[in-house]
Amino acid sequence: MDLRSLQETARENGIVGAGGAGFPAYAKMTDKADTVILNCVECEPLLKLHRQLLAEHARDIVSMLDEVRAVFNAQEAVIGIKAEYVETIRALEEVLQDYDNVRMEQVKAAYPMGDEVILIYEATGRVVRPGGLPADEHVVVYNVETMYNLFRAVHEGKPVTSKVVSIVGEIDHPATLRVPIGTTVKEAVALAGKITVEDPAYLMGGPMMGKLGDENTLITKTTNAIIILDRSHDIVLKMKKDLGVERRRASSACCQCRTCTDLCSRHALGHPIEPHRIMRAVANQDVSDLSVFVNSAFCSGCGICEKYACPQGLSPKTIIQEFKAGLRAAGINAGKPEPAPVGEDRELKKVPVHRLASRLGLTKYDVPAPFEDDLKSVSKVRIPLSQHIGAPAKAAVKKGDKVSAGQMIAVPAEGLSVGIHTSIDGTVSDVTEGYIEVRSDQGRK
Repeated sequence: MDLRSLQETARENGIVGAGGAGFPAYAKMTDKADTVILNCVECEPLLKLHRQLLAEHARDIVSMLDEVRAVFNAQEAVIGIKAEYVETIRALEEVLQDYDNVRMEQVKAAYPMGDEVILIYEATGRVVRPGGLPADEHVVVYNVETMYNLFRAVHEGKPVTSKVVSIVGEIDHPATLRVPIGTTVKEAVALAGKITVEDPAYLMGGPMMGKLGDENTLITKTTNAIIILDRSHDIVLKMKKDLGVERRRASSACCQCRTCTDLCSRHALGHPIEPHRIMRAVANQDVSDLSVFVNSAFCSGCGICEKYACPQGLSPKTIIQEFKAGLRAAGINAGKPEPAPVGEDRELKKVPVHRLASRLGLTKYDVPAPFEDDLKSVSKVRIPLSQHIGAPAKAAVKKGDKVSAGQMIAVPAEGLSVGIHTSIDGTVSDVTEGYIEVRSDQGRK
């Protein structure tokens, strides 16, 4: 397979980053990379799906990784994985002996090791400059599920119609399930077990960078986890804080200890992001040095500063994100400045994931969540037309049409876009600008 064919296969089969913002996989494909990295770090507490998927399908995923490396004309492929993922590493070792150009890089269980900028440094020693992309350092990064989806598309002709999701927290049977895209949170959770609290909150994604959802939130191509917590849990309460209040708290309580900056993972790589200086500028309403605010563009949003580092419980990340949004709205480009030297004490400033989980009050939820790879059955799905960065796909069906699982129901739009496929057999019951709803004929009365 050549590069153009691989790009077209990924685009038509709807393959995007299976987590994060959902960047279309085809747009990363290049013949100018010398290294392809498979990200199996899963740095946020409680997420388990990628290590489980890689252990279950090690040969398929590694073979596709090496095939991608060859299509890119890259010299090597590197699997970044936490050293504590013993079962997955064992499965990989049995496979890797057959691949001369694929190696493992075992990393510490530290947060945010899954940040691709951090992982690139750990795996290659290269620093992606502030505001830059992995491609600038001739590196391409994919996560495990994205690579598995690519294998299924290339070798089995299967588009992306399902998502592997860790369902953990306040539930009697934590599990990692494969569910049809477009399933509601309520139905996905019911497939795993029973909620164990009376007033649950649903955290979509990890506890550091995830967002609150509700029972009607839809499973998309980027949904990695549903973490069920009591609505009174500290994580939930902090996600509902008022930005105006947080600014006033910064003015009255920030003592400029600079712990937020000292533990900032991007700052340790030499990026000019200094949360303590932003907090000081906000506290004093000081706009004399605009570079302080412009440099907020280089924040990764990992949340260490406010959920782990700050002894006062202040919210540097929340305030920084406001400035980042302002920069985007104003069309201000922070550029790609040269990074400072990597901090000599960087290793000492890594945040252990287990300590982070304890600080967040999540340790009791870090229990096995068995992987069930069989596709679960649901009676209805509501499939969003935008599950990726770029233009939403364009509906290609109408109400009343009969569709089969895997059928393309929305075609890629012009520009950066991918196809969308139905995840169940049934009848199209609604088509809007935002979604296509399909009801299973078996579930209809």
